Amino acid sequence: MADVTKWPIFSMMGPQELSSIRKACVFGTSANEAVFITKDDEVYVIGLNCSSCLGTGDSQSSIIPKKLDFLSGKKVVSVSYGSGPHILLATEDGELFAWGHNGYSQLGNGTTNQGAAPLLVSANLLNKKVTEVACGSHHSMALTDSGEVYAWGYNNCGQVGSGSTANQPTPRRVSSCLQNKVAVSIVCGQTSSLAVLDNGEVYGWGYNGNGQLGLGNSGNQLTPCRLAALQGLCVQQIVSGYAHSLALTDEGLLFAWGANTYGQLGTGNKSNQLSPLLIMTEKERIVEVAACHSTHTSACKTQSGQVYMWGQCRGQSIVLPLLTHFTCTDDVFACFATPSVMWKLLSMEHDDFLTVAQSLKKEFDNPETADLKFCVDGKHICVHKAILKIRCEHFRTMFQSHWNEDMKEVIEIDQFSYPVYRSFLEFLYTDAVELPPEDAIGLLDLATSYCENRLKRLCQHIIKRGITVENAFSLLAAAVRYDAEDLEEFCFKFCVNHLTEVTQTAAFWQINGDLLKDFICRASRCGAFKN
Repeated sequence: MADVTKWPIFSMMGPQELSSIRKACVFGTSANEAVFITKDDEVYVIGLNCSSCLGTGDSQSSIIPKKLDFLSGKKVVSVSYGSGPHILLATEDGELFAWGHNGYSQLGNGTTNQGAAPLLVSANLLNKKVTEVACGSHHSMALTDSGEVYAWGYNNCGQVGSGSTANQPTPRRVSSCLQNKVAVSIVCGQTSSLAVLDNGEVYGWGYNGNGQLGLGNSGNQLTPCRLAALQGLCVQQIVSGYAHSLALTDEGLLFAWGANTYGQLGTGNKSNQLSPLLIMTEKERIVEVAACHSTHTSACKTQSGQVYMWGQCRGQSIVLPLLTHFTCTDDVFACFATPSVMWKLLSMEHDDFLTVAQSLKKEFDNPETADLKFCVDGKHICVHKAILKIRCEHFRTMFQSHWNEDMKEVIEIDQFSYPVYRSFLEFLYTDAVELPPEDAIGLLDLATSYCENRLKRLCQHIIKRGITVENAFSLLAAAVRYDAEDLEEFCFKFCVNHLTEVTQTAAFWQINGDLLKDFICRASRCGAFKN
């Protein structure tokens, strides 16, 4: 869960005010402005108020939050910001409001007068329900519930998609190639636009000088053009930075293209890419990507929750995805983006209801509710007999009336280490295992002893992900010892593929002779020793 206090603009707010925030968006050339929505659907703003972007009706800055009464009670579903800045806000009812900088008619009201307070954008949107908004530097886009895309504002490079470079004073439907097609997502770069369709296709238009449209060339597009390079892939999420783009497919594949001055494509160099390039191929499945038009920063999150960042990170150019300690991509932008804006409308929705699984996880090692302790290496682990009996056949047998253990309040364990046994007990509460490969070998031993086949498979998975030249032969020996056939085959192939390096490790020569002979025979049959 993201923490808004990581953005300095919220540092003057007290705990009670902060706890009331449900959604928030930090924006501005120095990340000095913010709009946030409370649990009771009140909209507040705070900050510098450049170009009247706070919507308070004046140009006065405010270091304390001010409420926008005009939007009171509106259930906000989407917020975006431009560079002026100008603000777009969509509500659950499908209404669209805009305010702030309007030098290029990006507010969609037909004028170039600055919008000091929120105004309803209605031109050409009557009876339309807006579900998502996106802002470029000085142009705007809106997506309706029927999959129509509307655009307006600055159009010097065709970013409005009208077929010309004349500015568009009011919302205009982007048709051309998008006619009779259903869009499900929209994003903007500084002066470019992208849309994802319901079939996973991606279309782009506007400025393309750095290849940010991914069309294989650097020519601007005045109307939508399909990204042919992504043919056959189903894009699930797309984001745009200042002049680069990232696309995530439904299979967890990540593609990058466009400007690469700061390494924001994550390709290991700073060369622009005119067409989508697959990156992070050696990492696990990607589940979320992040970028926004006011920064050159990129981030992503993997299936296991690991967060990577690359591009411009606090002035440094990171050309390859760098693993962070963050738990969400939002933190990357709070701590490393320049400016430290939010890449999307941040949600802090808290649900007090806990599922059965969440409740079990919460109660693990809780001495207040536990009725049994295990003592391992002098440390106690608090558990619940009933849960252990439900979850594990070993404990179901142990806690029978004629067993001594059934009468004990503390059970001593001496055949396994504390990290291993704690991880095992926690698995019974959470169905998850978090251990380094070296400890996972001990847990594999335990899983084998206790006949816990699913745990055995999880351990094998962890070990596979952590295999290296240095530990490969030790892991192979463990797989043989614990009769883990799939893991044994995996480790064997790894050792054969890296035979020269593996045979030079200490682990290789410390293994008992029978296993060593067996390995050499098998490797020979595979042709590993042929010139």
